[in-house]
Amino acid sequence: MNKDAIKKHLTKTNVENVKVGVFDIDGILRGKYMHRDKFLSALEGGFGFCDVVLGWDAHDQLYDKSQYTGWHTAYPDAPVRILPETMRSIPFEENTPLFLGEFDEGAEAICPRGTLRRVVDRAAKLGLEATVGFEFEFFLFEETPHSVREKDYRDMRSITPGFFGYSVLRNSVHAEFYHELMDMCRDMHFPIEGLHTETGAGVLEAALQCTDAVEAADQAALFKTFTKVLAQRRGWMATFMAKWSAEWPGQSGHMHVSLKDKEGKNIFHDTEKPGNVSDQQRWFVGGQQALMPEFLCMIAPTVNSFRRLIPGFWAPTHATWGIDNRTCALRAIPGSAKSQRVEYRISAADINPYIALAAALGSGLWGIENKIEPTNPVEGNAYTQEFDEALSLPQTLFDAAGALGKSAAARDLFGDEFVEHYQQSREWEEREFRKAITDWEMARYFEII
Repeated sequence: MNKDAIKKHLTKTNVENVKVGVFDIDGILRGKYMHRDKFLSALEGGFGFCDVVLGWDAHDQLYDKSQYTGWHTAYPDAPVRILPETMRSIPFEENTPLFLGEFDEGAEAICPRGTLRRVVDRAAKLGLEATVGFEFEFFLFEETPHSVREKDYRDMRSITPGFFGYSVLRNSVHAEFYHELMDMCRDMHFPIEGLHTETGAGVLEAALQCTDAVEAADQAALFKTFTKVLAQRRGWMATFMAKWSAEWPGQSGHMHVSLKDKEGKNIFHDTEKPGNVSDQQRWFVGGQQALMPEFLCMIAPTVNSFRRLIPGFWAPTHATWGIDNRTCALRAIPGSAKSQRVEYRISAADINPYIALAAALGSGLWGIENKIEPTNPVEGNAYTQEFDEALSLPQTLFDAAGALGKSAAARDLFGDEFVEHYQQSREWEEREFRKAITDWEMARYFEII
């Protein structure tokens, strides 16, 4: 809906309050209610949003080395433009529409959505358009925000026990929740293509329908937010951590990407090549492979992300690729002219969809621009093979952040302001982690050392 149509709609339906929000560095939706009159004014000229939401972490703790904002700037308002095309109705908030915003002017340089949009603009200059589909695994618990804290996040009860992958038994017992989730996603315009149990206690996997890149990231970020909302409204909790327990597999957040030209042709598809992998798809994979070690903190954004990147847990450990090989970081999926694509498999459910997709798409475009040749595709189990040191990935979030800061390609694709701001935010995250004394340390050292 355009601005005029929105004005007419809000007046006709007698909407009094509107919800607006922006996604922060960690992919958390920060927002507020606005009275209709205030919203209509902001729809024309934008509104000010305290720029602290770009200057703090997931627990509202202030970054100590941000050049963009901090005590030295006194945390002023940053301009936000409302995006009319993102209008959605919230099913359980009668007559309340939701709009997303995007940071403007100086803040646009570090805005996650703005960063992805710049990468999409780069693709457009090459005459290309990306089609993207996200898929997420998430665990569900019979817990509340109060109970998990009272339990100190121990002995949490999942909605179902045991390993029940692709279980019709489980999805039939909890059919009401499945239908509530699918209906909500349809009504809020981030429709689910497939939904099933994964292997683990109370874990589900949802594949969202494919669409253009920025819209796909909008949908993915909203899916994560409102899946948690829906679960908590029924007395449950959903987590999108990369790995919440050493006893269960981690949770993926894979991205499926293809590129089409101005005529709508999938440029990845070439029946004359092995696996139908065209030269452009091969170069796209080559760029993703070459830059994965430098961009890893955009894909693995938390300390917990690195708990998942260990052998044998369906998560890649090197920047590898293969044709229809799920043990690799990059899976070239052969198919028809419609379905040929690359699955970016190293990402977990804890990603900020805007930032992760900017890295996955940007590195692939860089590969096409520079005709980067990947290694030979891996055959068999990539976990048991040895690879060149150049394919090794940083082992900690701090090291990954340092690699991003040194990356000339990152600065070219995303801009100096984003790289420097994002680097310091990930270094902050690891420094905060190092302040903690873990249960493992207590059990290992308390008595014996």
